[in-house]
Amino acid sequence: MYADWLSGIPAFSDHPLLRWAFALTLGAALFFAIGAALRLLRARLQRPAARPLMRAVAQVLQRTSHFVLLVMAILISAEIAAAPMPWSGRNAQHLWFVVLALQLALWLDRAVDVGLEQALASRGQVNTVTATLFRFLLRTLVWIVALLAMLDNLGVNITALVASLGIGGVAVALAVQTILSDLFASISIGLDKPFEAGDFIVFGQVAGSIEHVGLKTTRIRSLGGEQIVCSNTELLKQTIQNYKRMQQRRIVFTVRVTYQTDVERAAAVPGLIRAQIERQPDTRFDRAHLARFGDNALEYEAVYYVMTADYNRYMDIQQEINLGIMRELEAADIALALPERLVHITRQGGPAAPPQPPAYQ
Repeated sequence: MYADWLSGIPAFSDHPLLRWAFALTLGAALFFAIGAALRLLRARLQRPAARPLMRAVAQVLQRTSHFVLLVMAILISAEIAAAPMPWSGRNAQHLWFVVLALQLALWLDRAVDVGLEQALASRGQVNTVTATLFRFLLRTLVWIVALLAMLDNLGVNITALVASLGIGGVAVALAVQTILSDLFASISIGLDKPFEAGDFIVFGQVAGSIEHVGLKTTRIRSLGGEQIVCSNTELLKQTIQNYKRMQQRRIVFTVRVTYQTDVERAAAVPGLIRAQIERQPDTRFDRAHLARFGDNALEYEAVYYVMTADYNRYMDIQQEINLGIMRELEAADIALALPERLVHITRQGGPAAPPQPPAYQ
């Protein structure tokens, strides 16, 4: 319609250069108009009262390419002005597809960054190496799909290319399967976060603090001071105990007193133990009972909770409880039991010797 209107003007019908001049002028106007509309839209989406999804859309729109907008504006204006093209209509359709696919890939590339930033922010601190690797994989996938779509639209037979990439990918995956396994294990550690740098963990015969989680290995500083390097894949196969995330520590200990203790004093021992536990801060008493009659002692079992994961703090509390129990038992004239063995000595060929007093060892 616009071409017919311009053809009615003799100056435009006979001069292709004038049509192109009009097209370029119109294209410049469209370029600035579309740019202004996008800036206005981003400003509205980035308002403080806007939802997080709206602000994310505004960040994605910031990746709009000015070059792509300019090419689209020129194509639209050339269509309106019916300016003579150096290519056929089929090629123009290919160009439209390439331009739109390029801009869509740019938006998706930015969407990957924005989406990962928000997802990782909601999960707290995440290993930067894992986040970078995951971002790289997603962005690479976006651009590979966009490139293949462009080539297919331009008439390139991508079937053989995709097959070659598939065969090559399988060959490479088989060659470096151990490395790839560790890479994906690193991603799993970064996203699931079973442990982080600074956590004290125990698995198998290894106990130590996490120093660094890398792409292939995790480095652990053991209690003995040496550094232990463990494959990420092998580490995730283990049952891991993370003591840094312990909120409280359950403690079970035993007190043994002699059988010479009479019933009344034996019945008072659980109360003495409870009193010593409750005197300590950061503790919660659970129970204390005469649990069993041992081989050579009355055995009392006590259970309490230390309301902190600090091991040194736990040992300080247990030491105070042990010393307090010793003082109370000594004041109540109750003796702690020692391992003992009763030895009977007989004379060869003669009457048995009288029993000897117990020999303590």
